[in-house]
Amino acid sequence: MDLALLYSGGKDSTLAALLLDSFYDVTLVTARFGVTEDWIHAQDAADRLGYEFDSVELDREVAEEAVARMVEDGYPRNGIQRVHEHALERVAELDVVAVADGTRRDDRVPTVSRAQAQSLEDRHDVDYLAPLSGFGRRAVDRMVDATLDVESGPSEEISKGDYEGELRALIAEEHGQETVSHVFPDHNQTYVRGLK
Repeated sequence: MDLALLYSGGKDSTLAALLLDSFYDVTLVTARFGVTEDWIHAQDAADRLGYEFDSVELDREVAEEAVARMVEDGYPRNGIQRVHEHALERVAELDVVAVADGTRRDDRVPTVSRAQAQSLEDRHDVDYLAPLSGFGRRAVDRMVDATLDVESGPSEEISKGDYEGELRALIAEEHGQETVSHVFPDHNQTYVRGLK
């Protein structure tokens, strides 16, 4: 059974792949706007882990809408949520029986509600899976520590293949670097270098 996992190259989406690959033929799929070449980091991580890799193009209008929302709000939550929902829609259009992501139980963003999951499944005739949805951050960190070689650091210093990097680049281009710093709070990102 073919499954497309929305993939950034970070610990959560990598751990989700490891949990699913006993049951599915997992392809790691990065969603991108074409603003930067950051998606290559996700492809490199997928290659090191031995997974098939693909990417899907997202609509530039969604990026512009997300950027406008984040700048207006002064924080990234609603913009990131909009992009994640769009990315799941694109991944669900692939020829697969299931789609998945690395969202965890205690994530603030992105999240996928039961209603959103059922709607995605019904409209695209796929199964939606969130294998980490029952795991809290501490449990995820323990599994990651036992399994993955991970680089961790400030978000602006860790290159990986998620859409945050592209959204940051668009905000910097349109509104300046100071606005990027205002919208995105300091937080750490991870990038998977391989298995332990």
